Amino acid sequence: MPGPAAVTSPDAGRGRATFPATTDRTEPSPPTGPATLAPWRRPLRARDGGEAHRVATPLEVLFDLCFVVAVAQAAAALHHALAEDHIGDAVASYPIVFFAVWWAWMNVTWFASAYDNDDVPYRLAVLVQIAGGLILAAGVTRLFDDGDFGVVTLGYAVMPAALVWQWLRAARDNPDHRRIDVRYAVGVATCMIGWGLLLVLPEAGPPSASR
Repeated sequence: MPGPAAVTSPDAGRGRATFPATTDRTEPSPPTGPATLAPWRRPLRARDGGEAHRVATPLEVLFDLCFVVAVAQAAAALHHALAEDHIGDAVASYPIVFFAVWWAWMNVTWFASAYDNDDVPYRLAVLVQIAGGLILAAGVTRLFDDGDFGVVTLGYAVMPAALVWQWLRAARDNPDHRRIDVRYAVGVATCMIGWGLLLVLPEAGPPSASR
């Protein structure tokens, strides 16, 4: 059976190669199967530790600004309490609020430094965490004035809930890191439960200010 016709280069006589003619010009079909994901969702792979020129995304900048609002609320409440000579309330309340804000921000930043594919589920999770930070900021005045941990605790619970989901998602997409990712998820969830105990143990909070 004759093979495909040969296409001879004009320079064949000078030692150039000849190539078989290509008759099938069908484009290869895209891969299909479980590994193919929707365009809006990508595997949450670990970031390259040697990545150069890593800059903050606009969403990360918005996230930081929302936490600046929470810290500003806490600072304003601290100033007001000190001006009203409620030093005991200020000393007890401000560290609690600042730790909640800092701890939530640090956990999200730590996760983003390890896993950040910037797909739609990741962005939605960050928006949920931003909402939690704003809820926490809204409850700062209540905590300082009345010793009410309800809104602050709710805001703090929203942020770790989204973060736990992110760590579990990373554990699923990174078999080599699954054990450590699950540990982070358990640790964040445990801390969230500990903050929830503030609601059932009100006597552990700072005394209400008498205005």
